Amino acid sequence: MPVTLSTEDADFPAAFEALLAMKREDAADVGAAVTEIIAHVRRDGDAGLIALTARFDHLQLTPDTLRIPAGEIAAARRAVSKTDFAALQLAADRIRAYHQAQMPEDRMWTDASGADLGWRWSAIDSVGLYVPGGQASYPSSVLMNAVPARVAGVRRLVVCVPTRDGSVNPLVLAACDLAGVDEVYRIGGAQAIAALAYGTESIRPVDKITGPGNAYVAAAKRQVFGKVGIDMIAGPSEVVVIAEGAQNADWLALDLMAQAEHDADAQSILITPDAELARAVADAVDRLIPTLPRAAIAGASWDRHGAVILCRDLAEAAELSDRLAPEHLELCVTDPDALAARIRHAGAIFLGAWTPEAAGDYVSGPNHVLPTARSARFSSGLSVMDFLKRTTLARLTPQSLAQIGPSAMRLAVAEGFAAHARSVAARLEREIDEG
Repeated sequence: MPVTLSTEDADFPAAFEALLAMKREDAADVGAAVTEIIAHVRRDGDAGLIALTARFDHLQLTPDTLRIPAGEIAAARRAVSKTDFAALQLAADRIRAYHQAQMPEDRMWTDASGADLGWRWSAIDSVGLYVPGGQASYPSSVLMNAVPARVAGVRRLVVCVPTRDGSVNPLVLAACDLAGVDEVYRIGGAQAIAALAYGTESIRPVDKITGPGNAYVAAAKRQVFGKVGIDMIAGPSEVVVIAEGAQNADWLALDLMAQAEHDADAQSILITPDAELARAVADAVDRLIPTLPRAAIAGASWDRHGAVILCRDLAEAAELSDRLAPEHLELCVTDPDALAARIRHAGAIFLGAWTPEAAGDYVSGPNHVLPTARSARFSSGLSVMDFLKRTTLARLTPQSLAQIGPSAMRLAVAEGFAAHARSVAARLEREIDEG
């Protein structure tokens, strides 16, 4: 059974802290194993990658079959039904339009001293996109990673997707084709992250790696950070639903289970000031779970990590939500805009009962790669900004350097950097007062 809490109970503070501290991932330390996998790929290149793929994915590859050829991708696209491809196209178009609106502008201005100052944006040259292929396949993740990268102007897009026993969802390859991915490799796990970061004889390294994965993928991304950039360390999926009385309990139950069916470590939380609605939703969940194809996963998630929290009012609900800092936050209330104005920490907010988070996973437009494990307190979801770099620009004139240069010289002397001070002084033809 899920945890049931009430803010009016004397033990609520301790119980809520326990909920915040709940560990929802396998406690096994995978760091050492990942270190060994990365070292294997760095040392043996293609041979190491092939050996690890045979070991973990039961797939025998050669250097010539690591990459999925264009013909196989084209055949997969043809194998996808027209209806499915139309849905994929709609999703891609909406994701592209949303992320085009995010593109920042270069700027240059002249300040009071006469100096020209500004910045410009440029795309990362190459990005590796990891697409999970374990418990499920995710063509939507291809689009959510590759489309913003293309909008940003990334020149080379590389996808790694595990193909356990050699099988791959045709929709994943169709999404790669639709999004303009340049290279697709049939490898996964920590070994794929190592190949993207360090390269092998057949795979050129990239500059940044994005995309979710299991604990081994997350640990590998953490270990290669610095050699390459990464987007974030993604944990199990989560949703908080804030609802009030005049809501459809069956809809809310479906929204909670839409997260729970991801995996057994996912978390679904209902916060409401209405005890009757809380009971109705809990009952609806109990009826719903046995009907789901992934009932075992959804049931385990709800029983181990689910929660129903009764609060005094929506203002308190907003405070609790901010402490949870959820990946997804649904506001199924009469005035979602007013409640959203109170929210400070959430990866994505879904406004109103007609905006299910499930639509956001696919076709709304905003990115579904979002901060988990309360990291929405300090980070944001994937965007075009993750594929761009900002370079600052400055141009001084003799007049502007004459105005601001002496202060630079004084600060350089104060920090003990004589060459810094002399670099400015030489242009101003001034003596440096080192006193």
